[in-house]
Amino acid sequence: MFEGFHGNQAAQETLERMIASHRIPQTLLISGPEGVGKATLARRFAQRLLDHPERIDADDLSLASNRAIITEREKWTSEKRSEDPLLFSTHPDFTTFCPEGPLRQISIQQMRMLRERAQRLPLRGKWKVFLIDQIDRTTQQSSDSLLKTLEEPPPHLILFATAENAYDLPPTIRSRSVQLSMSPLPDSEVRTFLNSRNASDVGKRVAYAAGSPGLALSLDLDVYEKRRAAMLALLEAASGAAQFAAWVKASESLLASKSEKLDLYFRPLYGLLEDLLALHAGSESIRNRDLIDRLSPVAARISFDWLRQAVELTDELVTLQRRNVQKGPSLDSLVLKLRGSLAHATTVPAQAPRATSRPV
Repeated sequence: MFEGFHGNQAAQETLERMIASHRIPQTLLISGPEGVGKATLARRFAQRLLDHPERIDADDLSLASNRAIITEREKWTSEKRSEDPLLFSTHPDFTTFCPEGPLRQISIQQMRMLRERAQRLPLRGKWKVFLIDQIDRTTQQSSDSLLKTLEEPPPHLILFATAENAYDLPPTIRSRSVQLSMSPLPDSEVRTFLNSRNASDVGKRVAYAAGSPGLALSLDLDVYEKRRAAMLALLEAASGAAQFAAWVKASESLLASKSEKLDLYFRPLYGLLEDLLALHAGSESIRNRDLIDRLSPVAARISFDWLRQAVELTDELVTLQRRNVQKGPSLDSLVLKLRGSLAHATTVPAQAPRATSRPV
């Protein structure tokens, strides 16, 4: 339906019908996993409505030039970022707002700028299109500031917003949006997409991306595997398959690096937990097949309740890391809670952690 877009045919068809019928909602919320193409689909839709479509793709946040801008602004003071809120607008009638700063949040200043720019008439044609990428990264204040625009949008504005989980958003935002849900693609479709882009190590990229073509294409495999190794060491210690001291040693480089944000480790951790669930259930259909010799002993030691708690604690940590929690104590706490859970639930003795000094 939309040129250069892969997968999620139902979502494409829904947007296509909106254009064909000239009945376009003014606020659309697209939810789905990271890298599945939510923001890309919003840009493809805007390209159908606005002239000079090539300018819209210049705001793709996965482009190295745009990532560099976001990274550089992390060094700015909060006052400087407040005075100059971040947006991308290569096309005069298409604007992207995205999280920024050390906590990667969408600020109240950005939403105030959105509200002010929304009132301006399009420079050409009928529409202005705004994209709030990762609206689930708004603060309470910025969400409240956005509500006025959602309640009374100017007639020329189409507002797209993306989120991994729509139910992480306040009901006041969900109720004012037409929602579209996007799903992970089958591995065969991800493979076809990667081959069309002449990507390297297609097999690994398909396995690690778990249905997200954008992520599959952009993965730095060496960096991903380094993070995956750290999370495997965490799970080995948490299950009692390794001593706590082994986790301390494995996590040293992770904790010493200020640039290594904790949220970069959640995808490999969730992927390993998914594989442990498969192995625990007797299946060998796993994505991290090269690690099966290390995952199998962990799966043999744990229960389904342990896995459920591991996912719940990881979910909790995902929320806490947006408040700038310290990496060391947070991950150590996760390991110790799961070791304690295992000790109470099974007869397998959990080894007591060695006393150690942890960098924070």
